[in-house]
Amino acid sequence: MSQPTPADLATRVRDGDLRFHELEDHADADVAAAARRLLVAEATDADLDPLGEYAFDADAVHGSNIENTLGGVQVPVGVAGPVTIDGGAGAAERYLPLATTEGALVASINRGCSAIEAGGGATARVTKSGMTRAPVFRVADVAEAEALVAWVRDNVPAMREAAESTTSHGELLDVTPYVVGNNVFLRFRYDTKDAMGMNMVTIATREACDVIEAETDASLVALSGNLCSDKKPAAINAVEGRGRSVVADATVPREVVEERLHTTPESIEEINTRKNLVGSAKAGALGFNAHVANAVAAVFLATGQDEAQVVEGANAITTAETTADGDLYVSVSLASLEVGTVGGGTKLPTQRASLEILGVAGGGEPAGSNADALAESIAVCALAGELNLLAALGSRHLSSAHEELGR
Repeated sequence: MSQPTPADLATRVRDGDLRFHELEDHADADVAAAARRLLVAEATDADLDPLGEYAFDADAVHGSNIENTLGGVQVPVGVAGPVTIDGGAGAAERYLPLATTEGALVASINRGCSAIEAGGGATARVTKSGMTRAPVFRVADVAEAEALVAWVRDNVPAMREAAESTTSHGELLDVTPYVVGNNVFLRFRYDTKDAMGMNMVTIATREACDVIEAETDASLVALSGNLCSDKKPAAINAVEGRGRSVVADATVPREVVEERLHTTPESIEEINTRKNLVGSAKAGALGFNAHVANAVAAVFLATGQDEAQVVEGANAITTAETTADGDLYVSVSLASLEVGTVGGGTKLPTQRASLEILGVAGGGEPAGSNADALAESIAVCALAGELNLLAALGSRHLSSAHEELGR
């Protein structure tokens, strides 16, 4: 039987013989996407031809990465660096791929990388790792809440066995209870190796919850009780971490600050204190930084991460101080960077190419090392962006740079 054309499928949808979301049941995903473009273009009078230009296999992404596939959006990708990174996952000179439509961003990070490199490169370490999921249970009263907390503390092995039965890679690290009246939140934390692991830990936690409901009087209300906390600004992630907590720092010689960045270590230190620390505190911000979200978002888009988790990834603190030798010490600490090098969008061809630029595509050896290296690279990328912006403010070149590059 011959393959229907996009026009054939579109006609069947118009006639009511076929539903919009069922097109892949009757043709390959590329033909189905073309039929949807015809239908949506007809309904909206939009030119959708550019959305039909994409490099991925539509059959591979439909269902696993997206539904009702229409096409693809292209975002320009630039590269900053190279910058030498002394990381816990290994030392390497890395180029940093950045997907963005914001003029001046790549140039900004590239200038920061240049200054860092002139000082011998950056150091980065993952200080804590663990993806979380926090279901909320209903109990009768505080006494029953106390009993549930006691049961949980005594039965972590049983919950671990249930949770880990759903995955060959994830490991349950710990379960932390929180009580609010007759609500009990249990924050499960897992080692997900090189996967970001959100789906993995959700499925594993569901299995553990079945054990809790079978063995206690508690009733599961929601598999996610927002104490995880996923894709939302949350102080618990700033304090306890989520995904990977990663820190990067560098010492930039005074002459480099003065000659390349056109300011002084003392000026950068003061700006960071008054802007990133005092200003952020007055604003009630969770992140005490200049624009960490810029670097995180650009690398996330380039490498196939979950872009909504930029919310947590930008939960960072930047510090700057003049050393005893008169040089500039700068650091950035990202509390909750949720990244992976396997699964999700990382398998798409353009995103995998960016991971290959970084040298972290696929699973690492030992397990988890590639995701650690990606986290460390993002932290150094953010550090370069912070350094450059602070310097631009110190030299009063911020607006002129955007006038030249950002329009």
